[in-house]
Amino acid sequence: MFHQRKYTQKASLTIIAMILLSAALSYGASEQFKGKIYNPGMLKPIDSKTKLKPGMKAPDFTLPSLSGEKVSLAQFRGRKNVVLSFVPAAWTPVCSDQWPGYNIAKSFFDQNNAILLGITVDNIPALYAWTKEMGGLWFPVLSDFWPHGAVAGEYGILRAGGVAERALFVIDKKGIIRFIDVHDINTRPNLEVLVKELEKLEK
Repeated sequence: MFHQRKYTQKASLTIIAMILLSAALSYGASEQFKGKIYNPGMLKPIDSKTKLKPGMKAPDFTLPSLSGEKVSLAQFRGRKNVVLSFVPAAWTPVCSDQWPGYNIAKSFFDQNNAILLGITVDNIPALYAWTKEMGGLWFPVLSDFWPHGAVAGEYGILRAGGVAERALFVIDKKGIIRFIDVHDINTRPNLEVLVKELEKLEK
């Protein structure tokens, strides 16, 4: 049993290393956006303070997706772990690198019975054009455009300028928040940290 566990851990570390290497390469994805990206410069790292904490129930929501369907957090209850990835804005440098990186990590989400939901305050047409430029994404992309930033506000991460923080919420199948990373808006969250948090969840 010990040797089996040791082998599983070693295999998992190998998979993580491969994902991180591939993701690091894909994080240059914004290169294809040259001439189309708006660079806001360095921003205040964090401009909000969420009252949510691990162990609390995640606020439910329903938002429109690029597919035209409404997606709610509740529809995954009892079925899948959920990662919410809030990003500030389409057509900006860090966001245009971060989400394509998750394309490389799809197999790891699958292994941990997790779905990723990408959320921004942009409207559907802007998100459609932006994600098409990326070559598409495997996960649902949701618009928190109207009422403007309402879901970001519920999660306590709506900045004074009207955009969401760069934030990750890991939610288990029971709808309980297990991990929160309200990240420096100027940098990408560490994929390795997210991978380790997903591994802790019941599959």
